[in-house]
Amino acid sequence: MKKVWIYKRTGIKGWWVGWYESGKRKAKALPTRKLAEHYCQLKYSQLNSDVFTGIVTIGWKQMVEEYRESKKVQGVTEATLYETALTLRHFERLIGKCSSKQIAQNSIDKFILERGQEVKRSTLNKDIRNLRTFINWCRENRYLNNGAIRIKELKEDERPVKSLDMSQIRKLLSMTESEPRNYMRILLALGTGLRRGDIENIKISDIDFVKNCITTNSKKTKKAMASRPVPYDIIKELKRYVDSLPKEQEFLFTNTFSYKKWKTVCNRIQLQGLKFHDLRKTFASVLAQSGVSTAVTQRLLEHSSSALTNKIYTNVDPVLRQSVNQLPAEQWLRK
Repeated sequence: MKKVWIYKRTGIKGWWVGWYESGKRKAKALPTRKLAEHYCQLKYSQLNSDVFTGIVTIGWKQMVEEYRESKKVQGVTEATLYETALTLRHFERLIGKCSSKQIAQNSIDKFILERGQEVKRSTLNKDIRNLRTFINWCRENRYLNNGAIRIKELKEDERPVKSLDMSQIRKLLSMTESEPRNYMRILLALGTGLRRGDIENIKISDIDFVKNCITTNSKKTKKAMASRPVPYDIIKELKRYVDSLPKEQEFLFTNTFSYKKWKTVCNRIQLQGLKFHDLRKTFASVLAQSGVSTAVTQRLLEHSSSALTNKIYTNVDPVLRQSVNQLPAEQWLRK
């Protein structure tokens, strides 16, 4: 039996987990004792996997808590953990607090069927993905049989991507020109593709007016881009806006984004139902229509897959129209 132990280092914050592997001593630092104890348990099971070969029965509450702590150790964001926790709460509400022994294909199918009557298919697929991640973790920790449960996402009807054309963009900018802060928010969304939350977190010190770029850190994906390029004309507008701010101001925006004002502006220019996030989709669509590759657009949007970029964010209808217009239809009809 291989041993795993927890210890502290003098003058260093946090806790350490130590073990021997392949004749070498190894260690990992954790911020709290609770996380260290959990990692110690996982490492012990991993090192002695040749000894523990059976399936372990465990209660629902303990299973959910262990899953959360395990994912914390792996660096999963709080937002992702919260989404998974919501899915598991819905599972508990509809199916009950199942032990690992009670989780079977019929309980998964029942959850998908009943949850599908409450939400749209896109939301249901998000729950299915979260549940599949949880089930796979249970398999890895020998709480479930390998291959005993199969979970597959449902097909969704394709929805057209909502993006603005040139005239709509001009109307939107013209309507907000008298409100410099909202005007700059819209310009940055259209010119960089940033999410609204990331725009709100931009500091004045993050902007490089010489290189025409911004340093950004995504709250959602935890990804950073040291030199995110910004169009020259937008940088000029940004410089004019920054020069009008108090010198001691740290963040680019100090006021809270008003959904009420946004809705009023959209209604005035006949764009009912437009979301601020649709500006991000407009950014991606304009790049696609200009011939920019999906790989570049994916990098700028900080997406994990090109499929997400193409399916949800890119409106290529104008490109399709341009392509069809190149057909020699006039020559076909010439008599």
